[in-house]
Amino acid sequence: MTIRVASYNMRKAIGLDRLRKPDRVLSVLNELDADIIALQEADRRLGERASAIPRDMIEAESPYRAVPIENRPNSIGWHGNAILVRKDHEIIHGEPLFLPMLEPRGAVLADLRVRGEPVRVVGMHLDLSGLYRARQAKMLVDHLGERTTQLPSILMGDLNDWMVNSRALKEFQRHHQCAACGP
Repeated sequence: MTIRVASYNMRKAIGLDRLRKPDRVLSVLNELDADIIALQEADRRLGERASAIPRDMIEAESPYRAVPIENRPNSIGWHGNAILVRKDHEIIHGEPLFLPMLEPRGAVLADLRVRGEPVRVVGMHLDLSGLYRARQAKMLVDHLGERTTQLPSILMGDLNDWMVNSRALKEFQRHHQCAACGP
């Protein structure tokens, strides 16, 4: 089975023109045509940390819905991380994952059924510090290994890492393999 996935740091729906335009981001997400999308910086940074794209807008103007994380009423995720899935895929479970950090970062986990097949997805936005990134990667790998139910897993997001042999990527590669990116 082929699953099309995408990860997108939407930077709170603020474009290069410095305007917040959720419809512009939603247009990009629709164009991706993925089964599952991991979002980073999906929530506003201050106040109630509401979603930069309102949940009702996602559901009305796209083929997606947000995996419920149940953290804040107007948020679609946790610490800016969210997972969108096509409406015809089953959401079994969603939860926040707590990571050691210097700055507000985190991850979200979703157990899904895509075209009848179970899959676990982790969406993440890792720390800028290489030391903390490696710790976060280890914690995520350990967390997945400790789950009572093991499922095929997809880990994706903004790793803030550009080195092929970084400690964080090596940690992920202990039990996972890197997939080629692109069309």
